[in-house]
Amino acid sequence: MSLMDISKIFSLLQPRRGRGEEEDEEDEEEGERCEALHGAVSADDPALLSRLLSQEGYRRCIDRRSGWGIPQTPLRAAASRGHLRCLEVLLQHHAEVDSLDVKAQTPLFAAVSGKHPECAAALLRAGADPNGSPYNNCSPLLTAAREGDADVLRELLGHGAEVDARSKVPEWAANATACRGPLYISAVYGHLDCFKLLLLHGANPDYNCTDRKMLGRIKQPKTVAEVCLRYGCGAEYVRLLVDFGADVYLPALIVDKTTERNDALALLLKERVYPKTLMTQTRIAIRRQLPLANKEPSIERLDIPLILRKYLNHVILSI
Repeated sequence: MSLMDISKIFSLLQPRRGRGEEEDEEDEEEGERCEALHGAVSADDPALLSRLLSQEGYRRCIDRRSGWGIPQTPLRAAASRGHLRCLEVLLQHHAEVDSLDVKAQTPLFAAVSGKHPECAAALLRAGADPNGSPYNNCSPLLTAAREGDADVLRELLGHGAEVDARSKVPEWAANATACRGPLYISAVYGHLDCFKLLLLHGANPDYNCTDRKMLGRIKQPKTVAEVCLRYGCGAEYVRLLVDFGADVYLPALIVDKTTERNDALALLLKERVYPKTLMTQTRIAIRRQLPLANKEPSIERLDIPLILRKYLNHVILSI
């Protein structure tokens, strides 16, 4: 906790001076209105919430934080509980979509963490930042990758979330942990559908971190392929990395008689010997020329036969 935070806490504990009774009564009334809004959200009563917000006094409290534990706005409370109808009412009355709690978490982050995809989708449609808050170390995308929630991951990527997002740490604190992005996490937790989805939207198949400055501070940065081998991911993970253009010569592999052989390692060693087919190289080259944001829809807009669009989207792996 910083000195500024401590000072702020002590200032809140100081007795109020120079305030009239009317001002104290007004604060008390606003507190009651705020509690009423939170009560309606907690009870998942959108009709009551709508009636309250039809009054000017309650609308003034729509973004006020309250509650035990972590003080939060009514919107964050609705997102964390998965109360979609209340969340939609709050958005209709212009609740601040990216309001922060004391942990610098947005309502979208709360919806993703709570595994409420409908709430997450509604917040994104209302303009929520898909990358969450720059003041929070984690992000909605990292959370969705860890939980294996492909539907939420697709929504976030479709609204422009950074596909190679990483934990936000200072440069001086850079280490291998700081480079653990969504692709790394989805492999470690065994979420193959999320792993492929991230690659389809342009995730770097070589390094999970694309920040050259950050990589330069780490002695031996691990490639995604090395991570897959280390955590015992199946050959399908390595196959996807190869198909999406990973450099098979980058992983520093020490292979001798004591090395445990498996399908994933055998596939990687085979790819080092046999060159890629011309069609595979063409697919990789075309995908690299597409805009980085939302590669999947970019392919759908290409004026080429459907079977080729499917091939570029890895719907089929051969023609």
